[in-house]
Amino acid sequence: MSPKPESIPSAEWTGRRRLMTALSGGTPDRVPINTYELAGRNSLDWYNNQPSYRTLMDLVREKTDCITNWNPRRPSGRYTCQERFLCSDFPVAMETHTDTSGDFERKTTLCHTPKGDLRSVTQSSPGVHTVWRFEHWCKSTADVDAALSVPYEPASYDASDLPRARAEIGDHGLIMASIGDPAYLAADLMSFQDYLMWASQETAHFARTVEVLAERVMENLRRQLDCCVVDLYRIVGPEYFTPPYLSPAMFRRFVLPHVTEMTRLIHSRGGRVRLHCHGRISRVLDMILETGCDGIDPCEPPPDGDMPLDEVKRRSMAKGVSVWGNIELKLLENGTPGEVRAEVRNIMDQAKDGGGFILMPTAAPINVPLSPATEENYRAFIEAGLEFGGY
Repeated sequence: MSPKPESIPSAEWTGRRRLMTALSGGTPDRVPINTYELAGRNSLDWYNNQPSYRTLMDLVREKTDCITNWNPRRPSGRYTCQERFLCSDFPVAMETHTDTSGDFERKTTLCHTPKGDLRSVTQSSPGVHTVWRFEHWCKSTADVDAALSVPYEPASYDASDLPRARAEIGDHGLIMASIGDPAYLAADLMSFQDYLMWASQETAHFARTVEVLAERVMENLRRQLDCCVVDLYRIVGPEYFTPPYLSPAMFRRFVLPHVTEMTRLIHSRGGRVRLHCHGRISRVLDMILETGCDGIDPCEPPPDGDMPLDEVKRRSMAKGVSVWGNIELKLLENGTPGEVRAEVRNIMDQAKDGGGFILMPTAAPINVPLSPATEENYRAFIEAGLEFGGY
């Protein structure tokens, strides 16, 4: 049982203690405030290296409960997951060609598989913290078979950067790694439209692909946990299988068993799990809770989601699962400080009571320079969280 907040002097409520208490379903001294991907205590984080974000990041460090987004690196020094081809460390031959037009850089990559070449096209801009994918690796099931023909070599990991990350976060918060679930990794081989056709019309082929990737994900996860264990693991991807895209039966078949297995393994090593699922979750929420995760995010309000936050909180806490959310980025970017303050108060009215709640945006800004209006709204969000979040 978590201690009552008054039993611990306020000076002893560090960001780490506050987040861990709420993550465990307990009641800290106040609702933890986290700014999602704006990781204030990680010097290597993109936001901490953008001059226009400096003032906001100083505020994040001073007044919020930080989470450092960190994954162990490949021995070569690159981050894991995104740069591995289908979870494999096999040195598959690739060719990359880059074209620049104005502020945009377009990268075309050819992957030479044993069953033929695959092509991916992405575009990026120094003024936007994202990558747009114009062409996915696979356009047909034959392409998927070619992708799977690349031999699987288990991943290797290097945690030599972890002491730096831990020293920078200290007691101010937690370290969190992110992992894609097998069904999402399969779906992301194709464009979203092509994936939906593949999963719904060639389901047996899609199922075989997910099973192959599930074996790889679990083996890589075991190796990652052998290398190091951090505080929290965010499993991403289940939103690809929520209505209206696919039926709850597809969620039960392709997401539930594998995320449950991942969660059990992480728990056996001493880590916690936060399941990340945008969109309309009402018809799959019971399955999300069935995975055994410790927390869910971002719990978007209607119309982007389809459940009021108080209902999400009630159903989740009945299973001992904490709730993270749910002020929307579009309000932080397009609203007024008064509207932000009112929404934070409304969120607290819905989800604060009983503990087990962390105030957090549903996404993070990606543009540079940071808009002064967005910065002012983030300030209103943090200040209102402090004002209305006390227990």
